[in-house]
Amino acid sequence: MCGITITISSQINAAQIMGMNDLIRHRGPDDEGYVFFSDQEAVCVGGEDTPINTRIEQTPYKPSGLITEFDLLAKSYMAFGHRRLAIVDLSPLGHQPMCDSQRRYWITYNGEIYNYLEIRTELEMLGHQFLSHSDTEVILAAYCEWGESCLSRFNGMWAFAIYDQKNDSLFISRDRFGVKPLYYWVSPEGVLAFASEIKQFTAMNGWLAKINPQRAYDFLAWGLTDHTDETLFDRVFQLPPGCCLTLKVTDYARAIEKDGRLPTKNWYTLIPQQFSGDFDDAVVLFRQHLTDAVDLRLRADVSVGSCLSGGLDSSSIVCLINELLHKKEISGLQKTFSACSNVKRFDEREWIDKVVAATSVEPHYIYPEFDELFDQIPEITWHQDEPFASTSIYAQWSLFRDAAKSDVTVMLDGQGADEQLAGYHNFFSPRLASLFRSGRWFSMGKELCLMRKIHGYSLLTGFKFLVNAISPEYLRDFLRRWGGKTNAFPLWLDSAKLACVPKNPHLVSGAAGANTIQKLSIAQLTGSNLQMLLHWEDRDSMAHSVESRVPFLDYRLVEFVVGLPDEFKLANGVTKRVLRESMSGVLPKDICNRMDKLGFVTPEEVWVKNVAPDIFVEKIKKAIEISGGIVNADALKITKDIISGKKPFDFLIWRIISFSAWLERFDVDVGKV
Repeated sequence: MCGITITISSQINAAQIMGMNDLIRHRGPDDEGYVFFSDQEAVCVGGEDTPINTRIEQTPYKPSGLITEFDLLAKSYMAFGHRRLAIVDLSPLGHQPMCDSQRRYWITYNGEIYNYLEIRTELEMLGHQFLSHSDTEVILAAYCEWGESCLSRFNGMWAFAIYDQKNDSLFISRDRFGVKPLYYWVSPEGVLAFASEIKQFTAMNGWLAKINPQRAYDFLAWGLTDHTDETLFDRVFQLPPGCCLTLKVTDYARAIEKDGRLPTKNWYTLIPQQFSGDFDDAVVLFRQHLTDAVDLRLRADVSVGSCLSGGLDSSSIVCLINELLHKKEISGLQKTFSACSNVKRFDEREWIDKVVAATSVEPHYIYPEFDELFDQIPEITWHQDEPFASTSIYAQWSLFRDAAKSDVTVMLDGQGADEQLAGYHNFFSPRLASLFRSGRWFSMGKELCLMRKIHGYSLLTGFKFLVNAISPEYLRDFLRRWGGKTNAFPLWLDSAKLACVPKNPHLVSGAAGANTIQKLSIAQLTGSNLQMLLHWEDRDSMAHSVESRVPFLDYRLVEFVVGLPDEFKLANGVTKRVLRESMSGVLPKDICNRMDKLGFVTPEEVWVKNVAPDIFVEKIKKAIEISGGIVNADALKITKDIISGKKPFDFLIWRIISFSAWLERFDVDVGKV
């Protein structure tokens, strides 16, 4: 797990790429490397964090010296920068940027290929030889052997660039679901830069943070980010998940479009597997897929721990790891990390302790408190790069901080399970819609009754779920506005000043009005939900030099689960049916039957209403001022109504505060673009 930096220009500025690399030292404090490309040669150099033995090791990519010792400005047209968090092969042989033995192919890479051992064996049979035991070298050899088609062989998370110096071809790729980030920006001077985090561009000449009106609207009104290739920064783009691009480096300017985009292509599309078995067959296969996914993600040469919320997803991972460690007769306790609360309504300690008792793990508990929240927000905002939707990110941040203090470098987490297994309650909408459209009235009535019995939903609320899935968007928006819910024209947001087009961003992804569970799953996995969660997790973990791994996003598992019949995931008021049944006998029974859901939450509502209402009011006032009126006085009225109980609690308050903190931290220009 690492961080990468690439700049392409007619004249590379070494100080600039050093500054960009320094801004992501947290992503890779173990090593630092650069390679500068010119017509004559490729020069490898190190930095202050490059271990001295890296320069001694006999490899074709060893640093010739320190970057400060070389004058590389005039003759270089491209530079790779790298920050290494050593996970697999901790030796200097894993140093990056790395090249093949002929120094033709060069790579800078962030991520993990979990099945690298199997691919390495296949490549060795084809005649490839390896210097290191790293997955980086396997990627490079796989690209040399199979070209772009190597991507379909990789099971992992990644963002990498490979340069073929002989053909002047730069190939860049991102993993299937966007677990690892990659951004790009073209400076006013025409420098094309790629980076693991947006903040790296602040070290470039000509950087000026300008707001992207449409994406700012999507976040403020709908709480949505990372659902397109755009960011909240104007003309800063991300390579979409499952996409790649190829550039002729010495003619790179020709590829840049007028809006600053680069032409990309999809190398991966989520296609559900066809399944013809019964529910029992699905249970067996699901267990096999998930166990293998977890087992692969235990491969590391450093300590591995787990997030544990007490919910189904994280508890399943912890219990499966426990089984795998026992089968392999591996000594030492698995370390788990949990966010708890002193407010009972938001505390999951009871559930967490059931898993701890069943597995004999070494538990670690944190209690994120309000007193530290606003002291931490500037730093969290800086690491997140963009505003975030609730203080749950603060809880997650605190958890990874505790893991780092406990010398745990890799953490497994349950992201991606809800999106494919119908874990969110908005999946009741397509479930009811499919029963309605197929004329299964009795089954629909039964589902409504069980939703009431199990989850406490009234029949009226159940019918609202149904209407949401079968109605046109104009009617859905009217009903949302009438019910005081999120809608396209919130009164507290001045869309004219923001210069945006008010519309529901979920329409593009297909999430709005999805009438089957499979359709909503695909929408959430590929466009409306997951990438935002992965963004937050990547930044929270890497801010503390911790690698987060997400076994539920093993592509084989995802394709299998999405292809299962809808009722295998949600029926009779029960979510995640196939997961629950497959974990029977593995999870504690109470966890397996648990129907409520919290996750890494904070008592945000209590903080707003009871602990510090005056502070939140002042933060909203500041947001109105900093935003230049984009957020208007109605936001203050809504905040006061929520505090007084006139309106139900809404995370809108935090979105506005986070947006304001982002504007201030990055000195964002909110004028019309």
